[in-house]
Amino acid sequence: MEVKITAENFETYKNGDLPLVVDLWATWCGPCKMVGPIISELAEDYDGKIVVGKCDVEENDDVAIEYGVRNIPTILFFKGGQLVDKFVGAAPKNVLDEKFKALL
Repeated sequence: MEVKITAENFETYKNGDLPLVVDLWATWCGPCKMVGPIISELAEDYDGKIVVGKCDVEENDDVAIEYGVRNIPTILFFKGGQLVDKFVGAAPKNVLDEKFKALL
């Protein structure tokens, strides 16, 4: 499942029953455009097991500031409401898939 993460709904998803992966991105970011489709594919692959959210840092800078995000794309991994992993930059699907598997 892929959802839009905003400053208003972030805490609800973060503290939900399923692990959460948040892709922090911006429309002007080239590497974000490379990672975005991979994240969407993984959202389908892990549907029902992990909630995957996209968070536009231009619209929701509070989330980026809270987690010290200085570069995008940054992918945050939450389990039980806690940040358990963080990945910065672009990567192929197999690398990100390993991060998703580790979250389960």
